[in-house]
Amino acid sequence: MNLTMASEAAAAYKSGAQRARSVTEPWGAKNLYCPNCPSPTLDQLKNNTKAVDYKCPSCGFWYQLKGQKTRIGKTINDGDYKTMMEAIQDDRTPNFLFMHYELPNWNVRSLLLVPHFAFPTSAIIKRKPLSPTAQRAGWVGCNIALSQIPMEARILVVNEGKITPEAEVRNNFHRIKPLGELPVSERGWTLDVLTAVRSLGKPEFTNQDLYALVPNFEKLHPGNRHIRDKLRQQLQNLRDLGLVEHMAAGRWRGKL
Repeated sequence: MNLTMASEAAAAYKSGAQRARSVTEPWGAKNLYCPNCPSPTLDQLKNNTKAVDYKCPSCGFWYQLKGQKTRIGKTINDGDYKTMMEAIQDDRTPNFLFMHYELPNWNVRSLLLVPHFAFPTSAIIKRKPLSPTAQRAGWVGCNIALSQIPMEARILVVNEGKITPEAEVRNNFHRIKPLGELPVSERGWTLDVLTAVRSLGKPEFTNQDLYALVPNFEKLHPGNRHIRDKLRQQLQNLRDLGLVEHMAAGRWRGKL
């Protein structure tokens, strides 16, 4: 993987967004690989392909690359709120690749992979509608809250200029891939509980530790009146997926 992008195409554009796309997307076609299968390349799609930039020629997985010249922080600016929410609920979300590049040399500093099955609706933050005087008056965008995505689903392909070995990226991807086999109606809860488990910051935890977070889950899932029962159910799901280990009654160990 070459972390220095060819920037010549940017000279033809004035818009920052167009300049970035003209440089980052061809770079991806030459340097990205599929974490889901052994394919060493991804096919770049036509510019008017909605919401996706690449497709794996072997397994058919879709990918979207989002580049920015600032560091990847707690949130990522995304597109239309309704479209993103519907994509998650219909299980049509692409695999996202979030890139931080440095100017003026167009060097890739960080590249973060988030699999398509790792986005709970709780991670999609609704922005205020555009003002009546805006060109797209009333349009509602969204941000992606990375803190609401389980840490093991935030897979670093490049970290501060250091390339993660392909085998390690693929191992990390396949470790959490069973999450994608859960029904969409259940998956959001499982992701939210996994994020909460990791937020506890300790290798072993109890049901009571999670019960202390019930107010947070009430905000995330206001229609549910049996939060504690749901938490216990999701811990069993995580156990079956190999992401936590049951130690004794009401006691668990996180498996990082």
